Amino acid sequence: MYPASQLLLRFYQFFLMVGGIVWAINFLPRIGISLIEAEWLGPYLGVAVAAAFISQPYGEKPGAIDIAAGLASIACWLWLAYNFQFWILDIAGATPSKFVPALIAILLLMEAIRKVCGLSITLLVWALLVYGMFGYLLAPPLQADQVSLQQLSFYLYSDTNAIPGLVLVIIASIVLAFIVLGRLMEVSGATQFFTDIALAMMGHRRGGPAKVAILASALFGSISSSPVGNIMSTGIVTIPLMRRTGFRPHHAAAIEAVASTGGQIAPPVMGATAFLMAEFLQIGYGEVVLAALLPAVLYYLCLFMQVDAVAARDGLKGMERADLPRLGAVFAKGWIFVLPLAVLIYLIFWANMTPGFAALASAALLLVLALFMGRMRTLDEWKRLILDGGQSIVPLVLIAGAAGIVVGVMNITGLGQSLSFVLSRIGENWGLFGMLVITAILSIILGMGMPSTAIYIILASIIAPALTTMGVPVLAAHFFIFYFGVLSFLTPPVAVSSFVAAGLAEADMWKTGWTGMRFSFVAYLVPFIWVYDPALLLDGTWFAIVLVFATTVAAIMLISRSMMFRRTTLTSWAIYLGLWIGAIAVGLSPIYVGAESPVAAGLAVLSIVGSLLLARRDRQAVA
Repeated sequence: MYPASQLLLRFYQFFLMVGGIVWAINFLPRIGISLIEAEWLGPYLGVAVAAAFISQPYGEKPGAIDIAAGLASIACWLWLAYNFQFWILDIAGATPSKFVPALIAILLLMEAIRKVCGLSITLLVWALLVYGMFGYLLAPPLQADQVSLQQLSFYLYSDTNAIPGLVLVIIASIVLAFIVLGRLMEVSGATQFFTDIALAMMGHRRGGPAKVAILASALFGSISSSPVGNIMSTGIVTIPLMRRTGFRPHHAAAIEAVASTGGQIAPPVMGATAFLMAEFLQIGYGEVVLAALLPAVLYYLCLFMQVDAVAARDGLKGMERADLPRLGAVFAKGWIFVLPLAVLIYLIFWANMTPGFAALASAALLLVLALFMGRMRTLDEWKRLILDGGQSIVPLVLIAGAAGIVVGVMNITGLGQSLSFVLSRIGENWGLFGMLVITAILSIILGMGMPSTAIYIILASIIAPALTTMGVPVLAAHFFIFYFGVLSFLTPPVAVSSFVAAGLAEADMWKTGWTGMRFSFVAYLVPFIWVYDPALLLDGTWFAIVLVFATTVAAIMLISRSMMFRRTTLTSWAIYLGLWIGAIAVGLSPIYVGAESPVAAGLAVLSIVGSLLLARRDRQAVA
C-alpha cells in the first residue's frame, strides 16, 4: 500500500492530466455543468500547488505540513470558484472574506513556485509584489499607484487580468493538449524513433553522431517544451556516440545543448510559446509558426555546418553502415508517429481547427495506432502517460500563476507604462540599435534559470511595449525578446542547457558554455536583422525574403569556414577574425545597403560561391 501522501499525490496528478483533458475538450457543458473559466482554473491551480508541496516536501518525506498546505491552497481556490459569480456583481470592497483567502492562496502559490520553478522566477515575482505594495514611495517615472494589501491580494486572486487570466487559460487548455500529445509520443516510443531516423540518415556521414544529435534533437524538440528534457532524452544516446567517434567532450556537450535548446524556437510548438504569442498579439497561430520558420532553419543550418567543419578539421568519420538502422525498417516500425503529426499540421493549417483541438485529435489517433501496434498495453506505460504527465503539468501551471501575478501587478500599479517610458527614453538617447542591445542583455538576464514560457510572458509584459513604441513591428519585437530569452539557456554564467549537457559528457562547464555560444552564433545575429528587415519573418516581398535568407546563409558559411582554423599562429588568428568580421558584414548587409539591394545580393553570391569552391578544394586535397 502507498502512504496517504503518495496516494494523494497520484490523485492530484491524475486530476491535472485527465481533468485538464476533460476541460480542454469542453466535456462539462455537454453533461449540463457550465463553469466560468475562473471557476475551473482556480481549483485547477490549487491542485497544482498541492501537488508541488507533496512532490517537493520540506522533509525527506511528505508530512502533515505539506499535505495541509496543499489542502489549504485547494480550499482557498475553491472559495473563489464558489463565490466568483457573486463577486462579479458585488460592489463591496475587499472584505476579510475576500482578501484573507486571497492572501493565503498567493503566499502558498509563491512557496510552490519556489519549490518547483526555482529561485530566479520566485525572486522576480516577489520583487514585483513588493513593488505593488511600496512602489508609490518611489520617485517618478517609476512611482506606482498606491494600492493597499487587501486591494492588491484580492485583485491578483480574483481578476481575470491577473492569476485566473489569459496565461492560465492558455496553459490549461492549448498547452495541455500538446503536453498530452508529446507525453504520449514519448511513452509510446517516439524518442527512439526520432533517434533511429537521425542515425539512419546521418550516422554514416562525416561527424555523423553530432549530425544525429542535431536532427534527433530538432525532431524531438519541435514537440517538447523543455530543453533540459530534450537533452536528457536524446543526449544520453548522442553524447556518448559523439565522444566515441572522436568529438572532444565540451564539443559534444555544446552540440547537444544547442540542438536541444533550438527546439524552443522551432515550429510547431516552440516550447508552447507559439500559442501564447498568438493570443497576446491576437493573430493566427499559423502566422506565428510561419514567421518562426526561416530563423529556425537558419539556426539548425548554422549548427550543422559548423559541426561539419569541426569534423573535417579533426578528421572525424561517421559510423559504420552495418551498425546503423535502415531507414525503411525504421519507418516500418515508427510510421504511427508520422501520421499523427501530419494530421496535426493538416488540422491546424488547412482545416482551420484550433491548435488545442488539433493536438488532442492527433493524440487520440496516436493512441489508437499505438494500441493497434501492441503498445500502451502495460500499466507502467499508462502510469508514465497519466501520472508522470500530470506531474509535468505542475510547473507550467505554477508559471502561469506567476505570470498572472506579474501581469496583474503591472496593470494595477501602472508599472508597464512606466517601464515603457523609461526604455523609450533610453531609445531616444541611444538610438534603436542601442535600445536593442540593452533589450537583448535584459532579456538574457531576466531569462536566466526560467522556463521558456515564463521568459516570454514576463518579457512580453515588461519589455516588448517599449520596443513597439520605437517603431519596431509588433511581431518582430515579440520574437526579438523571445529569442534572447531562450538564449539564456546557452549564455554563461547560467547556461542551464550547456551545463546539463556538460554533466552528461563529463566536460568542463565553462568550455561547454562558450562553445555553445559560438555554435549558436546565428541566433544572436538574426533578431537584429529582422527588426530592421522583417523579410526574415516572411514579412516582405519574395525578393527581399530570398535575399535576407541568402545573406544570412552566406554569413553562416563564412563562420563555418572559420572553424577550419585551429588558431595556433598569428596568421590563423587573423584569418579567423577576418572571416567573422566578413560574416557579420555580409549578414547585416540588407540592413545597411537596403533590403532589396543588388550590392547585398552580390555579397551573398560571392561569399557562397567562394565558400563552396574552398570546400571543394579541401575535399580534393583530402582525396
